[in-house]
Amino acid sequence: MKIALTKKLAIAALAVLFTQFATADHHNPTAFREIAAIVASLNHFPSDADKAKLAEIVADESIAQDLRTMATTVANINHAATAEGKAAMATIQAGEAPDRGKALAGIIANLNHMPSDADKATIAGWME
Repeated sequence: MKIALTKKLAIAALAVLFTQFATADHHNPTAFREIAAIVASLNHFPSDADKAKLAEIVADESIAQDLRTMATTVANINHAATAEGKAAMATIQAGEAPDRGKALAGIIANLNHMPSDADKATIAGWME
C-alpha cells in the first residue's frame, strides 16, 4: 500500500513539474505580456528601461525558463537576435511551449530592426 501511494505521489509531482514548463506563458502571464510588449515596441534594440525589466524577468527563478530565455534573447537584440538567441528561440519552438509561446519565439528569432506590422498585430491580440 505504501508503494502504491508513493508511486501516485511521484506521478502527481511529475505532472505538476511538466505542466509548469508546458504552460510557460500561462505560468506567468505578466512576464509573457511584458516581453511581448517590449518586442512590439522594439526599434533596433531595447531601451534601458526595457533592459532593466527584462533583467528582472531573467533574475526571477519563479518564472519559467522559456520566458527567462526569451527575456535574455530580447535584452541582447541589436538590430536582430544573436545567433545564440536564434538557436534558443528555435529550441523553444521545437519544445513543449504553448502556441503563443512558440509564436513569440518565432517573432523574436525573425526580428530585423523592428517587428513587422503582422507581428505587432499578433502581439496586440495577446494583450486583449
